[in-house]
Amino acid sequence: MSRVVEVAPERLAGWLARFASNNPEPGAAQRISAREDFPYDPLAVLLVRRGGYAVGLAKGAAFTDSKVGTRHVQSRTAAGGWSQQRFARRRGNQADELVRAVAEHSTRILARRTEPRGLVVGGDRTLVREVLDDPRLAHLLGLPRRELYDLPDPRRTVLEEALRRGRAVRISIEDAAPGPPTS
Repeated sequence: MSRVVEVAPERLAGWLARFASNNPEPGAAQRISAREDFPYDPLAVLLVRRGGYAVGLAKGAAFTDSKVGTRHVQSRTAAGGWSQQRFARRRGNQADELVRAVAEHSTRILARRTEPRGLVVGGDRTLVREVLDDPRLAHLLGLPRRELYDLPDPRRTVLEEALRRGRAVRISIEDAAPGPPTS
């Protein structure tokens, strides 16, 4: 069985030492099978979902600038016929306005004056892509990227969690196969 743990970079040395002491070779109960570092600093964070957004620029474990907000985007309706088409147009217009607003905040916060070295994105894949399609954010497209699409609606605590997970070292741990049964 395999699992992934996320360890803050400043805690990595101690975590590795404790893991090694708890799993001495040979015959260890667990072993590290992979390690994925994301050592980019400053780090840009962009989270967008229908109804909410969060944008931030972090130096180390703290944000130097950020903006969290909400925008109403109507949900789907059970109405049929003309009403359904009218609601779909309204939803599309509201989503377009959300993308424009997030692109404006992103342009201001993630400006070229403090060039981010990495990008953490999350929320709705389509909306994130639409925000990053803004030509003013072209400098973000080539950055190393960590995707966290499992995050809930963007709020301040979710933005902080995205930064923590974005900076984390991902370590894959495999449990040793059980030995033959003893009788």
